[in-house]
Amino acid sequence: MKSKNKNFQSLKSHSLSGIAKIPGDKSISHRSLIIGSLSIGISEISGLLESEDVLATKKALSNLGVNITKSNKGIWKINGVGLNGFKSPENYLNLENSGTGVRLLMGATMGSNITVSFKGDPSLSSRPMKRIIEPLGLMGAKFDSFNHETLPLTLIGPNEVLTLDYKTSVSSAQIKSAILLAGLFASGNTKVTEPFKSRDHTESMLKQFGANISSIHSKDGENIVTIEGRPYLKGKEVIIPSDPSSAAFPIIAALITPGSKISIDNVMINPQRFGLIETLMEMGANLKIKNKKKLGNEIVATIEAEYSILNGIEIPKERAPSMIDEYPILCVASANARGITTMSGISELRVKETDRIQVMANGLRKAGIEVNENYDFLKIKGGEVMGGCSISSKMDHRIAMSFIILGLTSKKPIQVNDCETISTSFPNFVSLMNSLGSKIIESKK
Repeated sequence: MKSKNKNFQSLKSHSLSGIAKIPGDKSISHRSLIIGSLSIGISEISGLLESEDVLATKKALSNLGVNITKSNKGIWKINGVGLNGFKSPENYLNLENSGTGVRLLMGATMGSNITVSFKGDPSLSSRPMKRIIEPLGLMGAKFDSFNHETLPLTLIGPNEVLTLDYKTSVSSAQIKSAILLAGLFASGNTKVTEPFKSRDHTESMLKQFGANISSIHSKDGENIVTIEGRPYLKGKEVIIPSDPSSAAFPIIAALITPGSKISIDNVMINPQRFGLIETLMEMGANLKIKNKKKLGNEIVATIEAEYSILNGIEIPKERAPSMIDEYPILCVASANARGITTMSGISELRVKETDRIQVMANGLRKAGIEVNENYDFLKIKGGEVMGGCSISSKMDHRIAMSFIILGLTSKKPIQVNDCETISTSFPNFVSLMNSLGSKIIESKK
């Protein structure tokens, strides 16, 4: 990380108000850089999230031989090298904290017949890569790593990428995207089947750039995506909307802080990213969705959030893929709700930047909230947030931001440590929240 040992104290706050300007969507930012690089011609990207994660992906692509520049007007220009145009990098590609970047790039580099070594920071180096290594290995890639499951590792591209019909046991956009990107290089169709539909940004953007890709639902509710190999991808203009995963933090802060009312413009409301809003509405949140329109390749809207009395609910496990990144901040909403909120089908949280189920459960307990958990399950009993505690984010950006928001409603301040990773997804988070009226101060550990 560029900065070290950032710690914040979050204090009880009142009456948040104003218009929150949320940065560009992280998922689409990564994909626009990668797919633009695999295309022929110029791609221009507006609204790119300039966070550490996304800039790590940009640097990796530059080291693969792609010319990517930024204009004075903030528009990023990619000179695409085509499907087989990546060059062997001289050194490791360091993706720092970006799980999305490294997993998608493994698929994207498959077809250039090159050898690529990947590494990351300690957090990324602890995350499982077997789920990517296995399907890409079936498509012809060879891997050299210390234990075949984590970074650092080296991918040796095949002379010919093979088609694949793959069924994954979890709904993960990263697994699906890595396979689809590798499938671009195969002669024939590659198919991915997942239990429920996960984020479809890769499919949508590949289609925009010229790929022949289709998605259907089986009778059992499975999502089946098929891509035709060796398409002609042509550079496009991409306009990136505001990130709903980042918008979740000020939205929930407003819902749980008395006297608050805020609005956020141009938030992406893709159905595969709308699970949190749907859940909050079922909990009784006073949310209004206004001014729906198409921005680039996505539907966006203005979201207004007003202080609400929330009630605990049971969240269906089928909804998990559409809100997987929002469960930490949903835990904060649940802690401030009446009754019990039950979350199931969330085992994917255990293999994120940290074990988010365990870390959220332990932190909520320290703040005075009753929590039950098992491998795939969280049950939170809402009540008075006592605070008066110090919580480590375990170097997880969403954990850090979630506990900072929890402090806005706690009886005593909450100290949140190891918050430097916030810059990987939401660089101006603290300044934005304070501009709305929250009381968050940087402190010593």
